[in-house]
Amino acid sequence: MTDPPQTRPRTRAPAGARGDRYKWTALTNTTAAVFMSALDGSIVLIALPAIFRGVHLDPLAPGNIAYLLWMIMGYRLVQAVLVVTVGRLGDMYGRVRMYNSGFAVFTFASILLSFDPFDGGHGAMWLIGWRLVQAVGGSILTANSAAILTDAFPEEQRGFALGINQVAGLAGMFIGLVAGGLLSAWDWRAVFWVNVPVGVFFTVWAYRTLRETSRREGGRIDWWGNLTFAVGLSAVLIAVTFGLQPYGGHTMGWTNPLVDGLIAGGLVLLAAFVVIENRVSAPMIQLSLFRQRVFTFGNLAGLAISIGRGGMQFVLIIWLQGIWLPLHGYDYADTPLWAGIFMLPLTAGFLAAGPVSGYLSDRLGSRGLATGGALLFGSSFLGLMVLPIDFSYWIFAVLIALNGIASGMFASPNSSSIMGSVPARSRGVASGMRATFQNSGTAVSIGVFFSLMIAGLAGSLPHTLTAGLQQQGVPAGIASQVGRLPPVSSLFAAQLGVNPIQHLLQPSGALTHLTAAQQQALTGREFFPNLISGPFHSGLVVVFAFGATLALLAAIASVLRGANPAAKTGGPPTGTPTETLGTEVPVEPNRPYGQER
Repeated sequence: MTDPPQTRPRTRAPAGARGDRYKWTALTNTTAAVFMSALDGSIVLIALPAIFRGVHLDPLAPGNIAYLLWMIMGYRLVQAVLVVTVGRLGDMYGRVRMYNSGFAVFTFASILLSFDPFDGGHGAMWLIGWRLVQAVGGSILTANSAAILTDAFPEEQRGFALGINQVAGLAGMFIGLVAGGLLSAWDWRAVFWVNVPVGVFFTVWAYRTLRETSRREGGRIDWWGNLTFAVGLSAVLIAVTFGLQPYGGHTMGWTNPLVDGLIAGGLVLLAAFVVIENRVSAPMIQLSLFRQRVFTFGNLAGLAISIGRGGMQFVLIIWLQGIWLPLHGYDYADTPLWAGIFMLPLTAGFLAAGPVSGYLSDRLGSRGLATGGALLFGSSFLGLMVLPIDFSYWIFAVLIALNGIASGMFASPNSSSIMGSVPARSRGVASGMRATFQNSGTAVSIGVFFSLMIAGLAGSLPHTLTAGLQQQGVPAGIASQVGRLPPVSSLFAAQLGVNPIQHLLQPSGALTHLTAAQQQALTGREFFPNLISGPFHSGLVVVFAFGATLALLAAIASVLRGANPAAKTGGPPTGTPTETLGTEVPVEPNRPYGQER
């Protein structure tokens, strides 16, 4: 049954909206927004040493590691939780209206982040709090940008537009590593200042030029659905954060009853969320969208790739900063910046492959490109797994460039197929759901990869570290005590540009009782890298094998999504209620999941 003529949804854009000027304006503005949002998700990773020095806080001191973890993961956690809700609000009240408010919130939070008035723990809490607010603005931008582009571009150009937008986000993650190092070398506040002029300009430009090109759906907010989803997903991701912290003599916190309770409670709330969405008349997430194979398997493939990509980023940073760069003559204090520079081939791969794969997906279809990208992604993990710890850089550069190319090959076609499989009226919530899978994968990946790495180190690092310290004259008691410290301390010390051995021995005062030659040997550039190389390589084999497995699962999911006839015929995929811009297609009203059409 079709809607009466007076209530029939329309997707015809206003005069001129389909013209080149508007669609390129929308692409430029939304690409800048997605780039900024992703940039701020990673820019602090390299800038963390300068930030904590700026607020006079040692994040590795007992009790302070929570500040470090929340600076890293808090931004991603908020984005994972909110993007579906704000995407749904965009469908209800206008995607451009929500998008514009997101730019304003993001810019306002950036201003306050750069004017931290406190020191110590209070200064860290100020930064964490406003980073969460900044993530709210970033969530609104991310959730609505893909929907705005899908509305603005005709179907034959949609893959290209979404590809550029998606690659901008992925490139922002890795350009943030370099930008964080360069800006923090000048002033740690510059990490946040950089957003202000860009944010003000694009906020004003968005308010002046972007306009609604789709009919507002209206409706009511699903309060119970929003609450159970937000609290449930937050509980699971917070549990992952606490799981990385030592607990009760254990190297990690997975035996902590609080962690177990948060995971169990979160899963119960997420199950309740599914029940609620099946029963309410205006659900937050249209679970009926998962009836579409393209939508379901595209999101599952995207989740697997996000988990692999996010965790790999951290592992490579620690590998470079903790081992490879010191072995090649770089001071620990300089390793954060140089780690970002040496990872530039990864970013170059993103930038080269993303737009090209988006363009090709409009003509050849999405399944083959996404599947090939996932397989190449897994192959790069296998290559990294057999690489020696002290590798030749050109081989490393080729492998991470291939990884970047693979991600670009996968991301653009996958996003295009997901967004093209849903009705026009649901593009906001579909974009939010796609972003939720991606951001949740990134947040979870940090916990998963770190846990696998720490588990790999915990078996052999204590004995190796204790024996190595004793050989350099450290008393047996102190060497044994340092060896029993959680490996997470060594890993985070290396990431923060701190000499791990010096950091571990300073509290005991053991260095002051050693000869100058022994002190030089222990705190030099080669002692810790040579000491940790064996245990670290064991951990690398585990995490890269896991990453390759995720890539294989993503490739299988991409194959199972089915063919995309739209690429050949120019029409919507068979069985999909896609509405193309500039046409009027009768669409059934939203129905609760499970209700027959």
